[in-house]
Parts: sequence; structure tokens; C-alpha cells
Amino acid sequence: MSGNITQHHAKLRRAVLAAASAVSLLALAVPARAADDPKVDPKYIWDLSDYYKSTADWDAARARIKAELPGLAKYKGTLAQGPAATLAALEAISHVNHELEQVGTYASTIANTDTRDAAAQERDGLAQDLAGEVSAAIAWLSPEIQDLGAAKIDAYLKAEPKLAKFGFGLHDALRLKPHTLGAEAEGVLAALGPALGGGGTTYNLLANADIDWPTITLPNGKSVKLTQANYQKYREDPDRAVRKAVFDAFWTKFGQYANTMGSTLGNTVQGDVIQSKLRHYPSAVAASLSSNDIPEAVYRTLVAEANKGLPTLHRYFKLRQRMLNLPDLHYYDIYPPLVQSDAKFPIQEGEKLVLAAVKPLGEEYQKALADGFSHRWMHAYPQEGKQSGAYQTGVYGLHPVVFLNYQDNYNSVSTLAHEWGHAMHTTFANRSQPYELAGYSLFMAEIASTANEFLLSDYMLANAKTRQEKLLYLGNELETIRATFFRQTMFAEFELRVHDAVEKGEPMSGKRMTEIYLDLLRKYHGADQGVMQIDPVYAAEWAFIPHFYRPFYVYQYATSISASAYFTEKIRDGGPTARDTYLAALKAGGSDYPVDVLKKAGLDMASPAPYQALVRRMDTVITEMERLLDQKD
Repeated sequence: MSGNITQHHAKLRRAVLAAASAVSLLALAVPARAADDPKVDPKYIWDLSDYYKSTADWDAARARIKAELPGLAKYKGTLAQGPAATLAALEAISHVNHELEQVGTYASTIANTDTRDAAAQERDGLAQDLAGEVSAAIAWLSPEIQDLGAAKIDAYLKAEPKLAKFGFGLHDALRLKPHTLGAEAEGVLAALGPALGGGGTTYNLLANADIDWPTITLPNGKSVKLTQANYQKYREDPDRAVRKAVFDAFWTKFGQYANTMGSTLGNTVQGDVIQSKLRHYPSAVAASLSSNDIPEAVYRTLVAEANKGLPTLHRYFKLRQRMLNLPDLHYYDIYPPLVQSDAKFPIQEGEKLVLAAVKPLGEEYQKALADGFSHRWMHAYPQEGKQSGAYQTGVYGLHPVVFLNYQDNYNSVSTLAHEWGHAMHTTFANRSQPYELAGYSLFMAEIASTANEFLLSDYMLANAKTRQEKLLYLGNELETIRATFFRQTMFAEFELRVHDAVEKGEPMSGKRMTEIYLDLLRKYHGADQGVMQIDPVYAAEWAFIPHFYRPFYVYQYATSISASAYFTEKIRDGGPTARDTYLAALKAGGSDYPVDVLKKAGLDMASPAPYQALVRRMDTVITEMERLLDQKD
């Protein structure tokens, strides 16, 4: 679906009726251990029987939802009859949405474990189609709530206590009244959602299935087919000539599709701009942020503070050049690990380390995490056909599930901490809120996950026995900050520039997108300051980023890790009071707008404070690494 339509309706379902899942995608290379290896402990292959005992049960649930959809029509036009009628309508729709989440979560998780399974992919597609049908079936709800007006809604809430759990969502619908079309128009847009979202589907097919990847001969004489997986593998190769050969071939191939990708992404951007105008927003970014009532100042402060922090990023790049012992620095030098390590971290050890690391969050948090580790709630290892990456998802009233591609290395331990941060956020929100208020927004989603990573880094550093260990953990943290804060903000600035240009009526094409992206690559990586050389062919990278088909999404990675740096700094210095304030923010779920949840915890995301806290932490890490290196030198 198109981003703004999806967010507009999904927000209403979340705030009034539904809970959202936290998802994080982290690229991982494929290790040797596999989930389908008989030696793998079954504990690390998830058991989804709590969701559905069989696919037949899933089919029955999907059919049940479809059968319930016509019945929702009887509630249309009834809200004006009073609080009892409104409660009945909202309860019925809430029930359908809850069932829909379970159907969708089960289908997607099964499909992701084996992308070759046609039946699983079809189920996932059916679940997505059903979501569109549900969205269309309740498109009348928001306009009807808005027609009641604030005075009547407040009177309903006073007269019927059972409406309390819908109160936030009802007022949110009223807030969005200036941007909501009539019931008929909303229904049309909801029904068109899957078609309007075709750009992302086209990208996925082209990037993952249809591109004819070349087989290249590496400088070491080895021939490899340059798939996306091999690109991710060889971009970390210790041989610089191998990295350059892979970058040259991979981005040249993507560059050949710049016109097509430009048209595909351009259509998505045009759709965002058109819909923002239809909904009477001043800009596409304002429309996107409005779904969670995020002030535009948050987005623009993030970009401004990241730009102010570029000297720290450039300082890191110089450190990287020093540690890799390179005469100069190129874009293909940013992925090799700063410290080579053969240290193995089996997942059982990883769990123990993460449990110990989160001790500053208190006994309640540790106990919940230990309980999660004790169950079969993870699909931990890769297997043939399994999707790359990692994420957490779940359904209210059931347990969260964690999808990993664990490699027995420290990066995998960090990812374990990250995804279980999401799971704990979900757990605490679900325990503390009713279904209709439990689902936290994407703006909040990455805070608990990256806070866990920071706590893990602090714990590992405090317990490191050698200088080399310390450099390993510090280097890993630097890469996390670079990739999650600076890189995602660069992506966010790219989206902002492209949308701003289209809104001004400027022509947009793949060539123009490449020019915009090249300018940002040069700025963020210090090309004019002599920090890093950027080959223009690598500017085709914009065409590789799938997140751009979820407009104004990636900035939330950067805001979240900034909030994490702020909170972990406060927890370290403030003890139990700061900890409880942080946990209260997690427990708030979707009971308030995310910026307001954070303000209650003492953090204003429109201020420079969180971003400065992150840059300050990065500077501290760089200083410590330089000190350790100077000891040897």
C-alpha cells in the first residue's frame, strides 16, 4: 500500500482498535549452522502452535474473518445512536482486527522461514489481501467518528466507562478530521491501497528475482555470482581489491536499472505527494508524520543535528583508516570489521550475556527476558530458503516471536539483544495496556532494542579481559551508531530532498536521484574534507534501499537510537528512578502519542538533546579506542 494511506488507516486501527508489531530488519550474512540441521536444539526452532495448531486452523480463521466482514456493515451509521451503539461497533471491529493480526503474523513468519514454499507465500499474500479488505470494510469509521464531534464523543466516554480504552483513538480520529475524506472516498482509497503500493512490489521482484546477476572473477582468482547475499559477504572481505571489484560490479549492475528504479520510486513519491494534497497537508513529510502526531521539527532537528555531528563521523572514518592501515579511504572500506575476531558465542552463551547486560533495567525486566529465552519463541538459525535479517513480531494475548539468523559471533549476540529488546517492549506494553492501547508506534519501536545493545556493549567492555576484546566491542558499537544514526539520517535527508523537489514541480528521474544521492554521500563521508573518496558509480545505492518504498520511515531508526543513548546515559547516572521512568515509557504502549510518551520520561525529541547525547557517546567511544591504540603504538 502507499505509505500515507497505510499509515493513516493503520494509525486509526492501532489507536482505536489494534496493536502494532515491532519489526527490525538487520542484514546478516549466511553462516554454516542451519535450523534444518538435525544437530540444532529444537528449542531454537519456534513453535507457533499457540497461534494455530495447523494451516487448516489458519484457513478456518481467515475464512471466519471474511465471513465477519459483511456483518461490520450493519454498524455503519449507528454511532450517532449513542454510547452503547458506539461501543458495540468498536468492540466488533476491534475483535476482527485482533484476529487479523494473528492471521497475518502467522502467515508472514511461516513464509519468511522458507521463501521457496509456494503455499506459504500464497498464505502470506492472502493475509495481505484480507488486510486490505478489512481496511476497506471499516473505512467509514473515521469519518463517522468525526461527524459526532468532540462534545458528543466526550459525553459518550463519560456515559459509558467501557469506552475508555477507545478514548485515545476516538480523540485521535477527531484530530485527523481536517485530513480525512468522506466515507466513500476513504473506502475507495483503502480498496486501492494494494494497487497504489505496487512500487515496492516491483522493486522486490526486480531486486531479488529478476536482475541477472553477473558472475565475476575476484582478484584472488575465485569466481562468484554477485547476488545480494554475496555482495554483503564480500564487501567485508579483508582484501581491499576484492571489495573494490565487488562494489564496482554490484553498483554498476544496479546503475543499469536506475531509469526503471527511478520510475518505480518516482511513482511512489508522486503518490505520496498527491495523497498529502488530497488530505490537505502542507507536504508529504507532514502527512507521514501526522499519523503519529510527530512535529515536523523532530525530523528537521534530527537532520540538522546529524549534520552538526558529521565531524565526529569523519573522526570515526579516520580512525577506521588507521585501524585498517590504509593509505586512503574509499566507500568500499566502510564494511570490513575494525577488529578481526575468531571468538565464538554460541546462542546459549549469548542469552546469558544479554541477561547479565540488562541488569541495570531491574529484576522485573530480567525475569521477563529469562522467561522468553526459556520457551520456543525463536527461529534462531538460517536454513535453505530462509529470508535474511532479523525481526520481532507478535500478537496481543500471545507471546512474541523472534526471527534471527544467528552466526555464533558477537554481532549475533548484539542482534539477539536488539530483537529481544523489541520483545520486552511488546511484553511490557501488553501487560500494562488493553489491546486497543498496547500497540506502540514505529517511532518508539527501536528505542528498547538499541538500548539493549548499548547495555550489552557497556557490559562486555566492563568485563573484557584484553585490549583486543575492548577494541572489538567498541568497534562494534561505533558501527552500530554509524549505520543506525548517520546512515539512516542520510537516507531520511534523501527522501526529504526528493519529495521536496517533486512538490516544487521539479522533474525527477533515476538520474536526478543519483545526483542527489551522490551529493549526500560526499557530504556525509567527508569527500570535500579529504576523509573518504566516493566513486560516482556507487551513487546508484539509492536504488538498492527497500525502505524508500515506506516513505519517511527510516528516520525513526535514527531518532530511536538517539533516545536510547539518552536513556542509557540517564540510567547509568540516575539509578532506579531513571530506570523506572524508562520502563514506564515502554509500558505506555500506544496509550499516548510517542513524542508525548517520551516527554513524560523527560525527553523532548524536537530538541537537540537526544542527538547530542548520541554524538557525545560516539565521541567517547572513539577517544577510548584511540587511547587503546596509542598504548600499543
